[in-house]
Amino acid sequence: MAASTHENNRRILVTNALPYANGPIHIGHLLGYIQADIWVRFQRLYGNECHFVCADDAHGTPIMLKAQQLGIAPEDMIADMNAAHQRDFADFSVSFDNYYSTHSPENQELANLIYTRLREAGHIHTRTIEQLFDPEKEMFLPDRFVKGECPDCGAEDQYGDNCDVCGATYSPVDLKNPRSAVSGAVPELRESEHYFFDLPAFGDMLKAWTRSGSLQSEMANKLSEWFEQGLQQWDISRDKPYFGFEIPDAPGKYFYVWLDAPIGYMSSFKNYCDKRDDLNFGDFWDKDSNAEVYHFIGKDIIYFHSLFWPAMLSGADFRQPTSVWAHGFITVNGTKMSKSKGTFIMARTYLEHLDPEYLRYYFAAKLSSRIDDLDLNLTDFAQRVNSDLVGKVVNIASRCAGFISKKFDGMLSDRIDDPAMLADFQAAAKDIAQAYETREFSRAMREIMKLADRANEYIAVKEPWQLAKQEGKTQEVQDVCSMGIHLFRLLMIYLTPVVPKLANDSQAFLNDTFTWESAQTTLTGHKINKFKALMQRVPTEKIESMLEASKENNTAATSKPVSSSKTDIEPIAAEIEFDDFANVDLRVAKIVNAEHVEGADKLIKLTLDIGSEQRQVFAGLKSAYKPEDLIGQLTVMVANLKPRKMRFGMSEGMVLAAGPGGKEIYILNPHDGAQPGQRVM
Repeated sequence: MAASTHENNRRILVTNALPYANGPIHIGHLLGYIQADIWVRFQRLYGNECHFVCADDAHGTPIMLKAQQLGIAPEDMIADMNAAHQRDFADFSVSFDNYYSTHSPENQELANLIYTRLREAGHIHTRTIEQLFDPEKEMFLPDRFVKGECPDCGAEDQYGDNCDVCGATYSPVDLKNPRSAVSGAVPELRESEHYFFDLPAFGDMLKAWTRSGSLQSEMANKLSEWFEQGLQQWDISRDKPYFGFEIPDAPGKYFYVWLDAPIGYMSSFKNYCDKRDDLNFGDFWDKDSNAEVYHFIGKDIIYFHSLFWPAMLSGADFRQPTSVWAHGFITVNGTKMSKSKGTFIMARTYLEHLDPEYLRYYFAAKLSSRIDDLDLNLTDFAQRVNSDLVGKVVNIASRCAGFISKKFDGMLSDRIDDPAMLADFQAAAKDIAQAYETREFSRAMREIMKLADRANEYIAVKEPWQLAKQEGKTQEVQDVCSMGIHLFRLLMIYLTPVVPKLANDSQAFLNDTFTWESAQTTLTGHKINKFKALMQRVPTEKIESMLEASKENNTAATSKPVSSSKTDIEPIAAEIEFDDFANVDLRVAKIVNAEHVEGADKLIKLTLDIGSEQRQVFAGLKSAYKPEDLIGQLTVMVANLKPRKMRFGMSEGMVLAAGPGGKEIYILNPHDGAQPGQRVM
């Protein structure tokens, strides 16, 4: 370990890649968050000042379109997802000090500041480009929202940036027979003025920074390809409609999501600083800061964090990160996560079946500082957790604690039975700390389990259960079992960053508080509490039920594919039981009023008369109907749908409509003789 890591006055800020706000957290995401959390928890345990922040990445075309599809405001959708993300992270013991959103006043303020500084320094340029435009949705189409035939191999249904069949990369305008993946319309080629960040101007700085030790060597080598090809100016603008921040002094132009997303690290920390009196934002982000800033990310977003981001910070007179650390992807049972096999496992599904500490330990046992993919082999997962945590570590306490409680009223011996062994266990703190510091968690786990093997061997040789049967061996029983408790305590101090709940329960049992430094002390003559089971073996039947639940969840949650044309018929959804359908209360409703919703692109506010009462419903009908044309019509509504709070008010039901979208949406009209409130069978 470097000399600086022995000093307990380091000031550290750690961030995690921002999860995108259009979907829930799954176990593939969790690898990076658990990796960072283990490192953060080690720093805190070691005595360093370490802050840990994150946020939802809440902007972009996919967010806008998904909110439209759901018929709600983007702000409501991202708020719901933010709450769900925070619940998942908390339940996996990911210890963020602050979890925020890029759709925040702090992020807009900082994005504007960085952009303005770049512009004033001459690093922003404009030029007119040609893009594909959806004439029905009246929006320019990002690459992934255009589909067509590959210009190289002719494969059908390929995205606008690369071909999944032959691997070719190209511009969306090169696609044959292109169509909008949003509406199915044939896109038009139109011109638009865009804003570009002059990345080539930072070439020399980036070459030096990427080779400064701030990146893993694999990452630095990969980035050299970009310098060989020549850095290009980076398009940082998008045209309306777009969910994001409007560029200052550029009406109708918005910051591309990847400009304001990494600024979310800064804005989340600023929001955190504003809540505290003892933290100063500039101490960590000013150009002359001596604090440390670390980004934990996935390998798929290396370029943004190692080229665009440090260049933006440099041009805007902020400091660069100390290091950017990437991790690999997850496979399950040796293959890519699969919805059909049930191995595409959502965080919440895992939590409903298994202890999160199992996954934290398994990840730690396989993680290194390299950018390697990690396989979650579920058989190995169960065996390793059962063998290491339950069979080796917890077993030490369970074998010794009963004797201490029953025979010695919970009091540990005043003497150490094997001082040399205890000294070895304490001396191991240095190498284990070095492994944690350098993110070699698998090496740390190996060292800890070697110690656990020695502790179990000591107990097996001493056989306190046999000593307890012999006269005159009472003191020896106390000494041996106390020694076992001391060794268990040291193992749990070393494991605290990985299994924090198990560590908390162990501290309660030991009547102790762990710090890294406390490994150098002992609990001689100390009273412990009665032992309770600290961890159960991994129930293999729960793994099977988790996989089955993942199959069911993914069948129910799979989004419907975007139609390739207006006449395409989408596949039938998963079957439901008759009782499921019978619970839906459909009622005839008369539209007594309809009005535009200010600030909403798709919604119309309807007042519906269902005979016994009137209901307010927000319906995504604006593209197909004028509000005044709806007044007086009869329609059908789901009357027993749970009310949903939206940004514009409470929606108290759902109007039934059908059609491919756009202008072709048709509300259901019952015959003229129907009466408001009448049930529809």
